[in-house]
Amino acid sequence: MNPFTFNTSKSIQFGAGALDRIGDLVKAQIGERVMLVTDPGMMSTGIVDRALQILASAGISVELFKDVEADPPESVILKAVEQAKAADIAGVIGLGGGSSLDVAKLVSLLALGRESIKDVYGVGNAKGPRLPLILVPTTSGTGSEVTPISIVTTGTNEKMGVVSPVILPDIALLDPELTYGLPAHVTAATGIDAMVHAIEAYASASANNNPLSRMLATQALTLMGRSILRAVHEGSDTEARSDMLLGSMLAGQAFANSPVAAVHALAYPLGGHFHIPHGLSNALVLPHVLRFNIVTSPQPYAELAPYAFPELSKFEGQERAAAFCEKLAELSRDCGLQPNLRAMNIPEDILPKLASDAMNQTRLLVNNPRPVTEADALAIYRAAY
Repeated sequence: MNPFTFNTSKSIQFGAGALDRIGDLVKAQIGERVMLVTDPGMMSTGIVDRALQILASAGISVELFKDVEADPPESVILKAVEQAKAADIAGVIGLGGGSSLDVAKLVSLLALGRESIKDVYGVGNAKGPRLPLILVPTTSGTGSEVTPISIVTTGTNEKMGVVSPVILPDIALLDPELTYGLPAHVTAATGIDAMVHAIEAYASASANNNPLSRMLATQALTLMGRSILRAVHEGSDTEARSDMLLGSMLAGQAFANSPVAAVHALAYPLGGHFHIPHGLSNALVLPHVLRFNIVTSPQPYAELAPYAFPELSKFEGQERAAAFCEKLAELSRDCGLQPNLRAMNIPEDILPKLASDAMNQTRLLVNNPRPVTEADALAIYRAAY
């Protein structure tokens, strides 16, 4: 067996009503002055108000940062860091979707003033220490609560990652009740995103692809494959919501250690140029990247297929891998997601630019089971068009 490293959050606490414990957790882990990082959409749900009430009842003073944007730009992160420094906080809570959790990670790292954001981009460049950190996801998609990754939009449409185990939180607090109110289209896009995490982690060409990540990926796909359509179309189904939140977290643990590849590399330019939500960007290119990959590397996809879609066990080998691609495309349609790039009003003449930008995602492309050239990327975008 090849040597590997597996890192994850120090403590994972899962269960309906788990948010009620946040006051006690903050007192034990952080102290009496904390910054809560969230976004305007979350402010309208009542969840933030509930969290603030719980914290106030525990005697905790809260500095609220509520200006997180989707695909957060550097400017938002720096604004949050300056507010945290001015308030002299003792720790950070991230509450919301992946963008809020990613910003919270970097606030906890940068608020101490020992590192700058420019210094920590890339793999292993964030050295720490950081402030105590608790992450509370409200979507079942990114798995950010258990990943050592924070994605930042730099410039106008480029994305860069901060990747370091230093930014794994002290506590990941998962409460499926916080996901009950998610709209169907958000449930669908984030759910497909989480499935992509599991698929790419399992098939990753990374030298750190490991038995733990593969085990977690298969369990994640089992949970989400049986539940995503119910979660999308019957949003109050408690079992489906719990399956999706747990599956998302397991997929996050998997890809945090066996990193993702070309699906994400080709999705990022769609988000950068057109502000398409990350999960939807993944869904738009997923079947086309997998069709490209199975030409030379069908085995991991053939192995995964029955976990997500048990009916595919009747097939074998290349046929099963191909059927997996088709079922994933069908799943996106059944979830109500847009079927292609044309439906997103993306002009066809920008596809070469998208392909060129995708090639900048070398951190991701190196993990793809089949090498991807710029010509290959362009062909995949054209197939997705």
